[in-house]
Amino acid sequence: MICLLRWITFLWTVNSIPCSFGMAVSEQTDGSCPLLSVEEHRFSDVLDRPLEITGYDLRETFLPQKGTVTEDLPSFRLGSSRLIKPTKLIFPNGLSSEYSLVATFRVRRTTKKDRWYLWQIFDQSRHSQVSVVVDGGKKVVEFSSQGLLKNTVHLIFKSRDLHGLFDRQWHKLSISVQNNELSIYMDCKLIERRPTDEKDSIDPNGNTVITSRVEDGQPVDIELKQFLVYCDPFMAEMENCCELQEPKCEGKKTFNGTSPPLVSEQLPQMLSQPLSRPVDRCHCPAEKGDVGLPGVDGLPGQKGDKGDKGDTGETGVPGNPGPKGELGSEGQQGINGEKGLKGDLGPVGPIGPKGNKVSESAIHNGLNKMSLLFF
Repeated sequence: MICLLRWITFLWTVNSIPCSFGMAVSEQTDGSCPLLSVEEHRFSDVLDRPLEITGYDLRETFLPQKGTVTEDLPSFRLGSSRLIKPTKLIFPNGLSSEYSLVATFRVRRTTKKDRWYLWQIFDQSRHSQVSVVVDGGKKVVEFSSQGLLKNTVHLIFKSRDLHGLFDRQWHKLSISVQNNELSIYMDCKLIERRPTDEKDSIDPNGNTVITSRVEDGQPVDIELKQFLVYCDPFMAEMENCCELQEPKCEGKKTFNGTSPPLVSEQLPQMLSQPLSRPVDRCHCPAEKGDVGLPGVDGLPGQKGDKGDKGDTGETGVPGNPGPKGELGSEGQQGINGEKGLKGDLGPVGPIGPKGNKVSESAIHNGLNKMSLLFF
């Protein structure tokens, strides 16, 4: 009888604890959503590890060998080619109306003010079925989807908490899509939750594109670490941000969807404790260790991007007048000017006084005297 009671308690605990803690347990058993291999340290711990995780790794699908590894954690530099694939290759059985989208990326100097699609799925007629737009100019995130009644569901998130998404640092953007509600998270913090109309499922007959500009469809220059679509809308809330913290939390094991058995000795302790979410979701060391020996000097880093132009400074105070300058040297003589135009005729002058009349004989005598002087 005691053994029977223990087994009943065991089975009740297994079925009730995930619901109490908000665990993401996939109810899809038809194989439409595949198991997803993920590291267990990505999630907040409840039973040491999540239960069944299903979904799609879009980074692995779109970037099997592309990009450039620039850090210890794999990151990919995008922007050299357009990333587009048939939707059937990514979601062979389509995508349900409820899911989680999680992406870890950082914008670069050339694209921090661009407006671009983080993710877009369109049908054969190139009509958009679902999209997530990152707008650096307005510092907003937009979500659009096709409603169950073929209407368009369009939400714009304008919170100031999203402004940090454009500071060229690593950030995690997560979106929980439920039938009548949509929640957006940045760096594992809930930014906003909105009610929505019921959304339609995705038609796989079309194409899926990631990281392309809205204006012309060209690829955007960003760096990408993670891009997952979970088949459970609650996984966006369960993800932690250990990879964004300093010091980095070390990864433990890779989980492929099989849940571990519970230890019967832990049941009384678990049942006696209140259901609460752990405060330290990353389980980094609580105490700082001793200072280690100086390490070897590392290699010089790569040259950073050119900084943005600074703001114009304030107008300065006018300076005092300067001292009087010395007298300059004498200048050279200028060239002769052109001849002026002939002047107008002047006015007639006044008549002079009347003189004495000279006789012809006097003139004749005077001429004779002059001739004697010369001869």
